[in-house]
This record gives sequence, C-alpha cells and structure tokens, in this order.
Amino acid sequence: MIGDGEVNFRIADTFTASLTRLTGDEQKAAKTTAFDLQVDPTSPGLYFHKLDKARDKHFWSVRVSRDIRIIVHRTADSLLLCYVDHHDKAYAWAERRRLETHPTTGAAQLVELRERVADLVDRSAAFEFVTTGSAWLPENAAKPRPFQTLTDAELLGWGVPNEWLADVRAADDDSLLELAPHLPGEAAEALLELATGGTPQRPPAALPGTDPFEHPDALRRFRTMEDAEALARALDAPWDRWTVFLHPAQRQWVEREQSGPARVAGSAGTGKTIVAVHRAAFLARQHLDARVLLTTFSTTLASALQTRLRRLIGNTPCLAERIDVVALDELGERLYRFAFGKPEIASEQWLRAVLAEAGASVRAETAALITTRLGDAFLWSEWNDVVDAWQLGDWESYRDFKRLGRKTRLSEAQRAAAWSVFERVL
Repeated sequence: MIGDGEVNFRIADTFTASLTRLTGDEQKAAKTTAFDLQVDPTSPGLYFHKLDKARDKHFWSVRVSRDIRIIVHRTADSLLLCYVDHHDKAYAWAERRRLETHPTTGAAQLVELRERVADLVDRSAAFEFVTTGSAWLPENAAKPRPFQTLTDAELLGWGVPNEWLADVRAADDDSLLELAPHLPGEAAEALLELATGGTPQRPPAALPGTDPFEHPDALRRFRTMEDAEALARALDAPWDRWTVFLHPAQRQWVEREQSGPARVAGSAGTGKTIVAVHRAAFLARQHLDARVLLTTFSTTLASALQTRLRRLIGNTPCLAERIDVVALDELGERLYRFAFGKPEIASEQWLRAVLAEAGASVRAETAALITTRLGDAFLWSEWNDVVDAWQLGDWESYRDFKRLGRKTRLSEAQRAAAWSVFERVL
C-alpha cells in the first residue's frame, strides 16, 4: 500500500524483466524512482508525463534520468509498475498495450494491440503475415487451422482477449507458435495444449466484484507490494525467484493424488517448471523412505531445476539428499553403465554420415517431387528433433506424429520417403 493505505502499489513481471536489461547504473536509478513512487506518488520531485499516443489513457511515463522512463498504469486507487526502458522504447511499449479485465475469466491482463503487433512483424520471417479481411492471416492459408470452428465464447473461455479472437481462429500449427508470445500466458498455454490434442483446464471465472488482480492467472504476472521491504525483494531478485512460490491454480497439481502417470502441458512461462520442482519436494516429504527423480531432456534445464530446488528447500538439506535432478541422457548412461559397463554411443559425425548415405540412396530410388525437401540438413534435423527425440520406432508412429513447430511441412508421401531413410538407420 502507498502512503495513507488507499492506493494499491503493484509490480508486473514485464517491469522486472525489462529492468534486468538495463545497465547497472540505470537499474539503480530505476529502483530509486520505484521506491519514491511507492513512498509518495504525489511527490513534486516525480515527473509524470501523460502518453497521448497510448490507447490506454491510464498509461503514464515517469522520468528516471535524462533517457530512462518507467511506464506506469495509474488510476485513483492503483499504481502499477509496467515497464522501464530508454525513452523511445518505453513509449513504444506502452503504445502497443492496454490493461484489461478479461470479459469471461475476470483476470487482469496486459493485452498487446494486434494491429500494432502486425506492424512489427518481420516480413522476411518464415511465416509472413498479411492483413486479410478482419484477421491477421498467414500468407499460406491452406494449412489446417485447429481453432477455425471454435466460437468466440469458447476462445474467450480459454482466456483469449477479444482483440485476438480472429487471429487465433485463423492460425495454423506453425503460425500459432508465432502468435503465442503475443497472448496472455493462460491463453497461449490452453491453445498449445488444444493444438496437440489435449484438453486444458479452463481458467476459473471470477465472481462479480472480485479484484481482477487476485485472479489466479493474474497472480502469474502481477504482485501487490505491501511495503518497501517487499518491493526491495522484488527488484533485487529476478521474477523467476518469485515463482518459487505457488499461486492457487498450481498448488492443486502439486498436491494431487495420482493413480498413474500424469501430464501437465503449457507454453513457456506458464509455470510447468516450478510445478515440477514443488511436486518433487512434495513427494519427498510425503514418502520419507523413498528417493525422487526429477529429470529433463536438457543438462542446462537440469541445472536450473537444481538451483530452484535449492531455493525451495534450502532450509531442509536432508530433503534434497533424496531428490536426484539429472538430465535424461545422463540418467540413461548411468543406468547402462551400472548394468553393462561403459556404453558405446554413436557420435553425431557418424550419424550424419549414415543419414546422408541413406538419404542419397532414397533420393536415387524415389520421384524427385517427393524427395525435394529431403536434403541432408533436413534429415538430420528431423532425426534429431523428431524421430530420435521422441523414439519413433515404426512408420505408423512417425506418420501420426504431430510435428508442431516444424517449419517444413511434409505430405504423407514425403513422410513415407523420409521414413524409408530413417528405418535404414534404426
């Protein structure tokens, strides 16, 4: 709270993220201004400037230094720190956004303005967008669109802003990955799970009169600063340190009793990692005579998981001793070494050579039209990211696999030709 307690002082994840991109001196100056705003936002020493070009009339800039500006959302009873950057970049950020309460879920969202985002799209990118009718459509509109038949009410139910309904409905599997970063986290998470055949949990609808900043989805991105100490912690630590703490929508997945395997899906930044860390700690506490394995595909992510786990259970080291955090390939090598001795693992150089040889044979045997895209670089990428990564061991598995995010689309005949290469390597 600020001053006499009547104004809610909040901070957004977009502010802390932008703060880390400044130099050390710029960060210190921005933090000082943030503390001044919390103590007394009416102080004559603060320089507020109304952003005339912003679509949200509650956006203001606050002068930090000659060139650094903080973007705040200011109302009679609320002050939200939204973004900080050099003058022109800060203004441009504010002109592309609007703070809204979602009409269906009731969660507070910072929504990007679709026409402003469309103006910024790189026209040389693999997925070039053009304005067609009322939607921001991909140039190649012949690809399947997984959300084409969904109604406005259905899309709104997943947290998609009104601003983006037409664009979501027009998206195909590939352009969805371009679109997702411009959507609120809960909407991107739900759409990605729907596109891969899942059924995500619908965001809870807020009761009338509920504070939109207290919605579980809003707690992912906004925090209320009760005092200067809370603000200091927020500004001194990256947002990911705050996410060591669960919001209510995550806790149910951490503490849920499972009778078998379970999958939690979502886009980047939606909390999957911290749920996994909390789940590992929860299981270790519940089963005192058991060991818990937390594994991932990447050694880098395994290291990050270990760091977050230490933050979470740093005061109970005996708990950490029963939780193993290790990358999946390292785990497999450990188990193989324990059972059979040192493994002999094929090198990337050898695999590339074998794939190239098999590819040359298939291209010589198959119609050029079918093998046009089956160059050595593509075959290695497809093997590394799809076939080997997902352990696809037969034609039916490869034929039916959803290649979400793979920019080169393949017909069934081209998939069959590619598989005829891979089966010679398996």
